[in-house]
Amino acid sequence: MVKPIVKDTIIMKNIKQPIRLNPECVSCLVKKQIERYPKDIPSGDKIKYMQSVLQTIAQASETMSAPEIVDEIYKIQKQMFGIDKDYTEIKRYFNNIMLELEPDIRREIKKSSEPLKTAVQYAMTGNYIDFAAMDSVDENKLREMLKSAPSNTVDETEYAALKRDLTNSEKLVFLTDNCGEIVLDKILIETITNINPKLDITVIVRGQNVVNDAVMADAEQIGLTKQVRVTNNGSSIAGTCLNIISDEARQIIENADAIISKGQGNFETLQKCGLNVYYIFMCKCKMFADRFSVPLYSGILINDKTVCEIIR
Repeated sequence: MVKPIVKDTIIMKNIKQPIRLNPECVSCLVKKQIERYPKDIPSGDKIKYMQSVLQTIAQASETMSAPEIVDEIYKIQKQMFGIDKDYTEIKRYFNNIMLELEPDIRREIKKSSEPLKTAVQYAMTGNYIDFAAMDSVDENKLREMLKSAPSNTVDETEYAALKRDLTNSEKLVFLTDNCGEIVLDKILIETITNINPKLDITVIVRGQNVVNDAVMADAEQIGLTKQVRVTNNGSSIAGTCLNIISDEARQIIENADAIISKGQGNFETLQKCGLNVYYIFMCKCKMFADRFSVPLYSGILINDKTVCEIIR
């Protein structure tokens, strides 16, 4: 069989890392994290926390991604204040919302003249459910976005390449992002299976709880584990750092013919990795919208090869 795109097997620690940090990321990190402390603590503790956060950001190398830095800041918050917010109920809530909507979404995809494309459009839209990128998730806005999902713009060149690779590949890895959204991922995976029943698919979720990102419990709740092989990446970072995740997860990713990567965090940690990755996400911050020259809350489908060409 002819492989979709010839790729080099990568061990990230042995290659030159691309620059992932930029001024916009640094500014956003400072604004979001600098005052995330209990309001009733002494001023001296607030200063110590601020100094620790600023030091962590200042010492970050330009090859580090924002999710890696945030992971270090979360550790500071937990160590100093015991802050470790539990999103379990929020995750169950949004999983249940999407499970309720699942039959209607399936009907829309089934009646589509291009089911795979429609499933991708829904998967893009589901990426809105992100409590890390945004301070809150508006349920009514989510429902309205889902109604208009089939009209979302999808780059036709990237989509044609994705469809070709999914048709011709033997091994696919699917990297999930958030709760709720994972229901739409399940539907997309089923749609992919319909066009290539022999495709060997592995889904990789986060290794530990981090904000509202999907973990194994979410995959089990929404029935994904009954549909396809699911494993975790052994990491608490809200992304996929190939030099940090478990050896098993990295080998699975590197041996895949094609990879679908959901969400901004996975994009930030994987971009320019040299693998055949198709990124699917929603631009939920100004930096991402400006980077791809699209309005805020626009969906993006783009291959890593294209990313290397357009982002310097």
